[in-house]
Amino acid sequence: MGGAMPPPLLIAVGAAAAYGAADFLGGLASRRAAPTSVIVSSQALALALGLCAAPLLAGVPSTADLLWGAGAGLAYAIGLLLLYRGLASGQMSIVAPITGICAPALPVVFGLLLGERPGVGALGGMLLAGVAIDLVSREPRGAGSSRDSEPESAAPLRSIVLTAIGGGAAFGVFLTAIARSSPQAGLWPIVAARAVTLLCHLLLARAQRQSLRLERATLRVALGGGALDIVANVLYLLSTRGALLSLAATVTSLYPAATVLLASLTLGERIHRRRGIGLVCAAAAVVLISATQ
Repeated sequence: MGGAMPPPLLIAVGAAAAYGAADFLGGLASRRAAPTSVIVSSQALALALGLCAAPLLAGVPSTADLLWGAGAGLAYAIGLLLLYRGLASGQMSIVAPITGICAPALPVVFGLLLGERPGVGALGGMLLAGVAIDLVSREPRGAGSSRDSEPESAAPLRSIVLTAIGGGAAFGVFLTAIARSSPQAGLWPIVAARAVTLLCHLLLARAQRQSLRLERATLRVALGGGALDIVANVLYLLSTRGALLSLAATVTSLYPAATVLLASLTLGERIHRRRGIGLVCAAAAVVLISATQ
């Protein structure tokens, strides 16, 4: 046993890194174009890659597997919509940590209800992971958007908090639902999820009469995010098939740490003290969870 990390949790770390990198590229692209346009482009590529990869792995999905995937895709689409709505309120320092903490809460509770019993050390690691998510997701004081200092008339604090909770819960449903598919289904539940997410945002763009055209440079960034998103989805699915759902979801939900590190390394963004502590907590949580398995 020792302290070596089991492969499933190592895969979950890879999923967290890929999700974090995908969010980083999605954020870059969304600075230059409407988020819906970025999401449609990235999810279209994710679906195409999923369709190419799924036949390469042995898997015959049942109707239930496809329904779990479709439900996960719908939840993911709703989560993205609520997240962007919350971030648009100008209260990123409130929205991001609430969403990040709520996302793993549902699969953890669901796993415990199914009879999962992580060890004491793993439970401690899960709590530490929650602290890490909160710390790395928070904006430094005074670094929010200019709207942070404006009166919250159009978006009362209660509404912002409820939106963040709803977004986090939706992402939690995604993490839980996609993990409910059977190992015999291969990657087809991921394909179903990406198809539903793409369809939802296409319908949203049509309802808003929004152009989906992106400049070439922005499109490349968005497509890079889409490629990483499907990689993250596959890695997360594989991790849940070899580890407890509660632990795989917790480790995967540390993805904001990867986003923060990438922003620091490529954009020169300073890692303030709170986020630095959060990154240390994230690393310690992964070690603690894996060492007790």
